[in-house]
Amino acid sequence: MTARIEMFEVLIVIISYNSADDIVRCMAALEQLSYTTFRVVVCENAGAVAFDTLRKELPSHLPGGQTVEAVLAPYNLGYAGGINFALDHVAKADAYWVLNPDVEPSPLILEAMVERLGRHDCQAVGHDLVLPNGKLASRGGGQWRSWSARPISIDHGRSPTVRVHPEVTEAKLDYVIGASMLISQDFLNLVGRMREDYFLYCEEIEWCLRATRLGQRLGYAPAGFAVHRHGTSTGGGGALSSRSKLAVYLNERNRMLLTRDVYPARFPVALVLSLLHIVLKYVRSRAWRQLGYALSGWTAGVRNERGRPAWWNAG
Repeated sequence: MTARIEMFEVLIVIISYNSADDIVRCMAALEQLSYTTFRVVVCENAGAVAFDTLRKELPSHLPGGQTVEAVLAPYNLGYAGGINFALDHVAKADAYWVLNPDVEPSPLILEAMVERLGRHDCQAVGHDLVLPNGKLASRGGGQWRSWSARPISIDHGRSPTVRVHPEVTEAKLDYVIGASMLISQDFLNLVGRMREDYFLYCEEIEWCLRATRLGQRLGYAPAGFAVHRHGTSTGGGGALSSRSKLAVYLNERNRMLLTRDVYPARFPVALVLSLLHIVLKYVRSRAWRQLGYALSGWTAGVRNERGRPAWWNAG
């Protein structure tokens, strides 16, 4: 990128849950970024042993001089809780890059996001996320189908080499994917923190929906991309029949909670349509065990159960 861009100090916030191996790969990618005005904080959610392992793998500085700090959560706070904890324990920045440990950014991506944020007509920015097979996981983010409580990732499965007008993508965005999103300090000041009662999944969707209702805009940076090795710490990636109980349960539960929180008038319709979708999705894939997980999560959402699942004792 050759255009002169406004310089923001960016704080990169990464949440770990026994994710040291992923974070080593992520750090190697961060070393190659063309935009170098940043520092990194990693919050370990998995306890003292995992924290010690993480600190052994983390440098105190990247080769470009950027500081790398590790903080230990008092217990497993979940995704949003870990982000909020990290933000509370480090110095403020001009912008915040929320980044999953299983994401490997290309060198241009932070520069592209900062350039887009620097136009001051949006407060959160997404970009292309690419699956390990080379296909798009999403172009910038996704759309939320409020009547059926379903997220739709824009251009999922398509080739990332097909170019589109950024304005067209931005017009479609209801949310930016939380695996890699850049937000401004103004966004935090107005919208507030991620809500922690979802524990894992859908927090960034609710965050963005809350933001846009307050007049915030979402942007898309078309230059660069990041590879997302989805679900390495939660078991949420891969074939439906191999996905973990935690990932399936919380995905379905939190879609119902989000609908209850943001679109309460549509909740009765959404619970019926989402139930039909669950049955069709998992029966078609013959993922019988995951069907049980999904129905259990859907039921928990209908009952308005929140926080870490009582049956999940890890961390």
